[in-house]
Amino acid sequence: MKSYVVLLRGINVGGKNKVSMAMLRQCLEELGFTDVATYIASGNVLLDSVKATKTIKAEIEAALVKNFKQDSELIKVLVLSQNQLKAAIDKKPKGFGEEPDKYHSDAIFLIGIDSADAMKVFNPKEGVDTVWAGDGVVYSQRLSALRTKSRLSVVVGTPAYKSMTIRSWNTVMQLLLLLDSRKT
Repeated sequence: MKSYVVLLRGINVGGKNKVSMAMLRQCLEELGFTDVATYIASGNVLLDSVKATKTIKAEIEAALVKNFKQDSELIKVLVLSQNQLKAAIDKKPKGFGEEPDKYHSDAIFLIGIDSADAMKVFNPKEGVDTVWAGDGVVYSQRLSALRTKSRLSVVVGTPAYKSMTIRSWNTVMQLLLLLDSRKT
């Protein structure tokens, strides 16, 4: 039995693709996943399974279509093992996420797109935005005092954005703490 974090892209955003976390937990338990928990209502799930990540992904994607009304096809599923999530944290750029009062820091997890292709859609504004490519993730940091001048929102309008799911650095760190607290 292994613990995983499942990131659902495109649910509960702007009133679209509404998914109740209680109903989602029940749905995943019915699929045979155990110790299912959600963290905030933006598509963060922790679960235990003996199944491979590809199988977990396929089963959850099928269950979402079957059990929940979807306003668009933009819902995607990313399954990360505890080691994969820890690697994304351990390989962060030096200083990234360490000044939350000065910077808004996000991990942009990639789903079916590599970092080199993802980086092509970023056009950071000098003095405001900084982005770094990682393995399966793009690290994005915006100067809080100038965040309204950030060009991160431009990425949302690109086709590549459909292969990305954004989590605040605080959320990423909390998900790892929750995974670490499990007994598997």
